[in-house]
Amino acid sequence: MINISAARRANAKNLELNIAPLIDMVFILLIFFLVTTSFVKETGVDISRPTAATAVSKTKTTILIGVTKDNTIQIDRRQVDIRAVRTNVERALAENPDGSVVIVADKESLTGLVITVMDACKLAGAGTVSIAANLGPGE
Repeated sequence: MINISAARRANAKNLELNIAPLIDMVFILLIFFLVTTSFVKETGVDISRPTAATAVSKTKTTILIGVTKDNTIQIDRRQVDIRAVRTNVERALAENPDGSVVIVADKESLTGLVITVMDACKLAGAGTVSIAANLGPGE
């Protein structure tokens, strides 16, 4: 007569679950999603942008400079002095020579300060300096 429980125990010893390919697939998917994810850069301050009917959307920017309504300047989520803007922009352009600068200025900030920041960016060698604005009504 055949002993069924002994046969089951013999088959159970040979049964093994290999999860290495599953772990490999999970890591490959993780790497894929990390590489394809685009990260949104912000200035780190709360700014109320002015509205412009001729505003154009830019897809790729390297350096974001925030000018608040309190007339403080923010680069990479830290407050900088007007004299340090040129140095920070030069450093960022050294890392990415094809980069562009976008100034995100509050509509209540001083125009003179924004122009001074633009001049510092141009003196640092920035080819393109833009000012951020919201799209106008009807756009």
